[in-house]
Amino acid sequence: MMAPPTPGHGMTDEVTDAKMDAMIAGPGFLDTLSARLAGSPPVDAAVIYPCSLPSLQAAVGLGQQGIVQPILIGPGERIRALARSASLDLAACRLVEAADEHLAAARGVALARDGTARMLMKGSLHSSIFLREIGHHESGLRTDRRMSHVFVLDVPTCSRPLLVTDGAVNIAPDLPARRDIVQNAIDLARTIGISRPRVAILSAIETVNPELPSTVDAALLAKMAERGQITGGIVDGPLALDNALSAEAARCKGVESPVAGCADILVVPDLEAGNMLAKQLTFMGGASAAGVVLGARVPVVLTSRADSVRTRILSGILAAVLAQARGMD
Repeated sequence: MMAPPTPGHGMTDEVTDAKMDAMIAGPGFLDTLSARLAGSPPVDAAVIYPCSLPSLQAAVGLGQQGIVQPILIGPGERIRALARSASLDLAACRLVEAADEHLAAARGVALARDGTARMLMKGSLHSSIFLREIGHHESGLRTDRRMSHVFVLDVPTCSRPLLVTDGAVNIAPDLPARRDIVQNAIDLARTIGISRPRVAILSAIETVNPELPSTVDAALLAKMAERGQITGGIVDGPLALDNALSAEAARCKGVESPVAGCADILVVPDLEAGNMLAKQLTFMGGASAAGVVLGARVPVVLTSRADSVRTRILSGILAAVLAQARGMD
């Protein structure tokens, strides 16, 4: 549902946004992402320790689709044996030997630092090892932006893709970190075609209450966006989840906001809330999901060991779209 015209969001922009919303609306948006890569060469992707069948199947599948050029980093014989057990063809994959998880992560990050790999994908190693190497102050992939994770979700009951952040990297972010989290999500939304993303800073209520710190942070972030410290989107908060997604709920509560009822991005107070929200939408709401870490030198796919091959492939496609977009900047 489109918001009514508001200052800075006039009728000309509404027409543009409506056309864009029609192009990206509805379940299945994630399945259309690969079309954005048509005619482009595959993206060199370092796949770190693909020693589980789902992680190896996803890497090979992305390679077979011509989306990525997989660079498999890990114990070579173990990877080959796993491929043989599932009749996977590794002919199009490059193998880089690494005896253990730590060495695989270090070698993958090094390939990204020198430009050989334009994106990273987590295989079956522990997330803490993966992220520690990426975030290393000297040899990692840090930028001046805080790293954060964004889920992109196709929810069957929603007419547009939803972005949820941050449910995987920042445990209890402070205000400067939350500013970067919001900006990362806006930048991602714009890259995938949401021209003026509407950002809901979530809390349990939609009024500022000093006893609930997330409401204070939400109000500060909205003011920061108003003053140009966050750019590219329409930011409002605090908003409860119901009035962020439901215009009727917002009407019943008397909430007037250009974001209420039509949020594209849901910014949660902390990792626990984001992780639970994304998993509820996926496991109980039937959503398809992709996820990516932003704020590093290259896009990073950070999947759970429980994620399906489909989720891993969709996440790889999302990261490849971002990598190609960066290459055109």
